[in-house]
Amino acid sequence: MSRSDEVRGLVGEVKAQIGILGGFVGLMWALEILDLFLGGALDQFGIWPRSLIGLRGVLFAPFLHGNLLHLIANTVPFLILGWLVMLRRTSDFWPVTIIVMLVSGLGTWLFASPFTIHIGASGLVFGYLGFLLSRGYFERSFGSILMSLIVGILYGGMIWGVLPTRIGISWQGHLFGFIGGIIAAWMLSKPRSSRSY
Repeated sequence: MSRSDEVRGLVGEVKAQIGILGGFVGLMWALEILDLFLGGALDQFGIWPRSLIGLRGVLFAPFLHGNLLHLIANTVPFLILGWLVMLRRTSDFWPVTIIVMLVSGLGTWLFASPFTIHIGASGLVFGYLGFLLSRGYFERSFGSILMSLIVGILYGGMIWGVLPTRIGISWQGHLFGFIGGIIAAWMLSKPRSSRSY
């Protein structure tokens, strides 16, 4: 492969990453702006624990937010950690996101307090954190261990968000998102027997 082909491939990869992350964040912002005009009516599509209709929130909740401050607080870590998930392979983003959404959403639906509604992308953010922190353990490669250490130094303090320390924060979404990220890292890692040492 020539140098120009490598550059074109890299540029194409970066464009794909920008398109994916931009699409997710653009949808979150568009829905929140629409929700402002609807007086918060879209929030009803979040996760309602142990309610059959509340299961739809497993799909919709990550794209909905309580207000603009909630959305802003999730946007920056979503972009940074989401990009780090796809830094090695852009294709990693999709299975990690799907696994985290399912585990975070279903865990919240099963274990959160009844008569509450859970919305926000923080489950995904904590899922990406769990994936990046644990991938080094499962893969045992220099690059993945280095990435785990860097993410741990920069974002390790977020881990306290999985504990019930603040009222009104869906710590269940954080906790099960983090667990979902670990599951995704385990599922996407190569079997140890097939690695070269």
